[in-house]
Order: sequence, then C-alpha cells, then structure tokens
Amino acid sequence: MVSFSTVAIISSKNTKKTLEVADQCAEILLNKKIKVLVSQNLRAVKDVHTKVLISSKNRISKEANLLICIGGDGTMLSSAREYHKANIPLLGINLGKVGFLTDVSTRTMAKDLNDILKGDFFEDERFFLHASINRKKYIALNEIVIHSGAIAQMIEYEVFIDNKFVYSQKSDGIILNSPTGSTAYSLSGGGPIIYPNLKCITLLPMFSQSLSTSPLVVDENSSISVLIKGTRNKAILNMDSHDSVILKSGDKVKITKTDYVTTLIHPLDHDFYSACRNKLGWSTYQ
Repeated sequence: MVSFSTVAIISSKNTKKTLEVADQCAEILLNKKIKVLVSQNLRAVKDVHTKVLISSKNRISKEANLLICIGGDGTMLSSAREYHKANIPLLGINLGKVGFLTDVSTRTMAKDLNDILKGDFFEDERFFLHASINRKKYIALNEIVIHSGAIAQMIEYEVFIDNKFVYSQKSDGIILNSPTGSTAYSLSGGGPIIYPNLKCITLLPMFSQSLSTSPLVVDENSSISVLIKGTRNKAILNMDSHDSVILKSGDKVKITKTDYVTTLIHPLDHDFYSACRNKLGWSTYQ
C-alpha cells in the first residue's frame, strides 16, 4: 500500500474559501501524524495549525510524496507543469465549476481524503506533450495551440506526421491535444472526447477554410510537425495557455509526447463517464 508520509497543500490562490479548505486538509493530515507542507501563498494556514511548514517549491519537490491541489483545473494544470520533474502524485479538490482533473468536491472532501490516506484510491497516469521550436522546448499537459492571435484572421501552415505530408491548411489555427486536453479547448472547438487512458494525440484545425476538415487522432508516439507558411499574418504558439511564442513564416514546430507523466489520485468511486454527464450536461434516462 502507498503511504503518504509528507503531504504538500498548494493552490494558485489564497481566497477565504481556499484557506478554509486548506485548514480542513491540514487538520485531517496532522491528526494522522502526517508531515504537512504548505505553499508560501497559503502561509495563513500556519496561524491555525502551527505544525504546518511553509515551504518553497524546491522543498516541496524534494520532500512531498503527495500534492493536494485546491482550486479548479487551471490550478491542477499549473501544479502539474510546475512539479512535473518531481513526479509527485496530485489530488485535486475542486473549487471550480467544471473540474475534470479536480474531482474531489468540498462536500465529500473529508471522507475522500481519509479513504485515500488509508490506501483506498486508484492512480491515473497522464502524459505531457513537448513543443520544440528553435532548439527551445515547452511542455503542455492539455494542449499545444498554434493560432493567429486575432479575430477572423487566418494563418497558413502544413502538417507532417512521422515526416509524411498530411495536409496544408488556412485556418484560425490548430489545436494539438493529449487525451487530458480533450475535455478542454479542443472540446469547445468540436473535437472528440478521448477516454483518459487512451494513448493518442488529437489534431484539430480551428475554423478551417476547407469544408472537409475533420479532427485527426494519431498514435501517442507520432512525431508531428507544423510548418508556418505565408507572411500575411503572424502566428502564436501557446502551451496550456502559457508560454506564448511568436512564430514567423518558415518556422517549424515539432510536437511529441514527453517521457514525463503526472499521476492523478482518484477516490475509488471516481467515474469519467459520470463526470461527463454531470459537467457537460449529458442527458440521462431512468
């Protein structure tokens, strides 16, 4: 059984609600004699629980064997990116509205956390994507997006998979996403929902000039290249809405799966299809 001896509580925010949830988590952990670290923006937790340790990213990376992330999916994405080299499992407590990654609600948090600390949970590994351009590498858990950066402006590009020409496009851009990102930006653009443990990458042109463009799903080990063409409009490269990079004509972005994974911790009753029904408004019939 996996034992969590040191747990870090982190969040991208320090709102009243975030601090309340962090206080509750710290109390449960300390009662079980577990060492508790908190990120520096949650230092107010120490006013209630003096035994918690306000910690830097470096200390959390070295000592924690579980990260409790309080917030929405944005918090989980930021945490996964920030700690991806440390390979620490993440448990998400949902304060957002959708939350496909943060699946523990505040209503069931105490029970779920106690069950998880007893070993009643399952692990869910998600892979990252790399975008390489001009010898620089960027990482994304959800998606890599190449877009025009302006409303109703198209860019021109060519797509190659494993060095084979696939198509040339004029469109607002292209979304390349992992299964984790299939319920994010890609879904808004009409892309398919991919079950999280499938090993694949999706390519989705955005508002293409071609009437026959469809999402394309390829093997996770594919090497994908996007060559920027034309000189009329600039193109912008984004990773999980971070790390904006301006591209010019002739630039080639290479997208591959990385060797890094992030491990999500789920309660035993977690169900992806139930999450889709509840969060996407799927119809149910009795």
